[in-house]
Amino acid sequence: MSSQTVRTIKMNDGREMPVVALGTWAPAEGTARQDAWKWILTSLKAGYRHIDTAHLYGTEKAVAKALKESGLNREDVYITTKLPFNHGVRVRESFNESLANLDTDYVDMVLPYQESNELIKNSDGSHKTLDFPTFVEVWAEMEEILCEGKAKSIGVSNFSIQNLEILLKHAKIVPSNNQVEAHPYLQQDDLREYCKQKGIVLSAFTPSGWDTVRQDPSIVELARKYNVSAHQVILAWHLTRDTVVVTKSGDPARQKENLKLPTLTEDDVVKINALDRGERLHKANDKGLWLGWTKEKLGW
Repeated sequence: MSSQTVRTIKMNDGREMPVVALGTWAPAEGTARQDAWKWILTSLKAGYRHIDTAHLYGTEKAVAKALKESGLNREDVYITTKLPFNHGVRVRESFNESLANLDTDYVDMVLPYQESNELIKNSDGSHKTLDFPTFVEVWAEMEEILCEGKAKSIGVSNFSIQNLEILLKHAKIVPSNNQVEAHPYLQQDDLREYCKQKGIVLSAFTPSGWDTVRQDPSIVELARKYNVSAHQVILAWHLTRDTVVVTKSGDPARQKENLKLPTLTEDDVVKINALDRGERLHKANDKGLWLGWTKEKLGW
C-alpha cells in the first residue's frame, strides 16, 4: 500500500495540483451545509490537501472555517471553487463572493461551468439558454481574474472536445484543468487524450461511479485481491491515468482510506479499462436536455 496524500500532477501553467481532492457538495436542507466544516476538518486532519468546493454548493464558508480550525496555513491547502452555471452575467461579482465566503484573497483553481444560461424557464418548464454571454466571453473574464492573481490557475468544467475547440479558437490562455464525470463505465479516453495533448489535467467527479460501478463483479474481485474497498480500487485506477479524483466522504475512516490506495498491476488496469461502456450516471432530463443544453451543443 502507498499513501497518495501529497501526490501532485503538473498542469500546463507549471503549477501542481494534488491528485486526491475532497468534494464538498452538501444538500441545502437543514444545517448540512453549515455543519460541513466538521467533516471537512477531519479530512484536513487525515491529510487531504486539496478541497473542491463551489459557490453553488453553499459550502465555501464551511471550507474557510475548517481551514481556520485546522491550524494549517492557507498556502498548505489547494482550494478549487467554481462559478455557477447561471452566473455568466456576473462573473466578477460572483467570484468576489466566493473569495469572501472562503475568507481568502485568492483561490488555487476556479472553474466556470460550460452552461452559461440564467435560470429562465421555457413554457414547458425546461431551462432556457441565452445567446449572451457565451462561454468564450465568460472565459475572457476568467483570464482577467488570473492575470490579477486572484486565481492561481483557471480551468473549465464539463467541457467536451467540441467545446474546447471552440474555446481555444478565442482564448489567450489554455485551461489548466477540465473537471468532468469519469469512472470505469465512462472513461472519456478521447477527451483524456485531447486534454493530455494540450497539457490540460483531467479531474473526475463521481470518480467511483457510485454503487453502479462499485458493485461490478470485476471491481469486487479486485477489491478482494488487494484487501481494500471497491472505491479504493477505482481511485487507484484513476491515478494510473493521471486523473485527479474528486471524492466525497464525511466519514473519517473512509477519508483516510481514500489517501491509502493500492498499486494496481498493469493486467488489473487492463481489466478495468475493459469495463468502459460510455455510460453517464448524471442523466439528462426526459426531454434530452441538461440544464437547457442539448447533447449536440454539449458535444456529448
